[in-house]
Amino acid sequence: MKNVPTIRFLGAAGTVTGSRFLLEIDETRILIDAGMFQGLKELRLKNWDTFPIEPASIDAVVLTHAHLDHSGYLPRLVREGFAGHVYLTEYTGKLAEVVLRDSAHLQTEDAQYAARKGFSKHAQPRALYDEADVETTLRLFTPTAFRTRVDIAPQTAITFHPSGHILGSAFVEVEFARKRLLFTGDLGRRQHPLLTPPDAFPPGDFDALITESTYGDRVHESPTNDFPDAINRTIERGGTVIIPAFAVDRTEVILMELRRLFENQQIKRVPIYVDSPMALASLGHYRDALHKRSPEIRSDVAKQWSETDPFDGGTLREMKSVEDSKTLNDLHSPSIIISASGMATGGRVVHHLAGSLPNSKNSVVLVGYQAIGTRGRSLRDGAKMIKIHGEQVPVKAEIISIESFSVHADGDELIEWFQGASQAPRETFVVHGEQGAAETFARRLTDDLHWRCEVPKDGQQFPI
Repeated sequence: MKNVPTIRFLGAAGTVTGSRFLLEIDETRILIDAGMFQGLKELRLKNWDTFPIEPASIDAVVLTHAHLDHSGYLPRLVREGFAGHVYLTEYTGKLAEVVLRDSAHLQTEDAQYAARKGFSKHAQPRALYDEADVETTLRLFTPTAFRTRVDIAPQTAITFHPSGHILGSAFVEVEFARKRLLFTGDLGRRQHPLLTPPDAFPPGDFDALITESTYGDRVHESPTNDFPDAINRTIERGGTVIIPAFAVDRTEVILMELRRLFENQQIKRVPIYVDSPMALASLGHYRDALHKRSPEIRSDVAKQWSETDPFDGGTLREMKSVEDSKTLNDLHSPSIIISASGMATGGRVVHHLAGSLPNSKNSVVLVGYQAIGTRGRSLRDGAKMIKIHGEQVPVKAEIISIESFSVHADGDELIEWFQGASQAPRETFVVHGEQGAAETFARRLTDDLHWRCEVPKDGQQFPI
């Protein structure tokens, strides 16, 4: 489609991972997000597919935020030839560095482990990218201020706006070939305990809106006592609470809530172990944002915690080394272990699950979205056996799923935010949701707001 601006959906179409949206006109190519596919094996294998265009031909990549499903493919893209600027906000850059280093380390470690144990089908298991690829990628990062229009390529300018999802996260206005687009990225919620709410929907006319729909088919549950009740039950049994938590933002939110529960005497003070190098590194950036009174941090929070640490209720233990982590295999008293990854797809939490799931004294509290095909989703859906490192592990521990910690806007919250639009976008593309969620939310946009909607399929291309 020469001379006609187009958008091509190279991920997060019919699934909730792998966000990659390609804008093209003439010789200009801009990629919005470069996410990794997660979950089902058929999705994970897509990370290994040849990219549909030459990565070297991409002028720039724009990252909405640091989560792996939006940033995790970037080093692979660089390995294959991309050498342009990566535009992102200050804290997205800092957190993406943590996420990508950890991703490369885990992939390399898992490949080596699979080779030693012989449970991979490949004679020489390999990583999608390594730490050297990450180092090259980091040199391309171009930090960009919020609410500041920046020219990034021929006929292309962007403006980041705070989205309140995680530290650094943004929704992005894109001016492309005289068209105006808005990418929501992952939109946050007004009641985030740390971050300011999302900026309002920008005024004016948009040719296209590209919106997430992770929770587009549901409304989040109101806060309940399920979380402290689950912890108290486990403590009374003498067991360990395992919380698989996303290292970026979810760990911080959980730690703040645990401190609040301690101080209100709703749960007994027990040791809290954060066992994730990535979570501890991201925790450092959140503490930095608080200390510097970043405008992304709510003013009441910055004032309240100006002298103390909101994440430590007095029992926090930071498990930095592998040796530290191994000591958790021999706990003999009630405790709480927070470890990544949030969907139990890799990282240290997998080892903790292998040791804890067979014991009915223990519990696993799922506090985030669990994509289809992940261990977390299988646990949430009641699996009696879980495959870990090539072996079947019986599930006898109590499994509790709590959605009230979500930092994704739900269907009602998305609609409420979109109602701030001064006029309907000419076209709305609903992405980054499982197929049913995306279709349900598209129908709702049509019924409630009378917007013209499309739920794109993977690989589809549309004129703008």
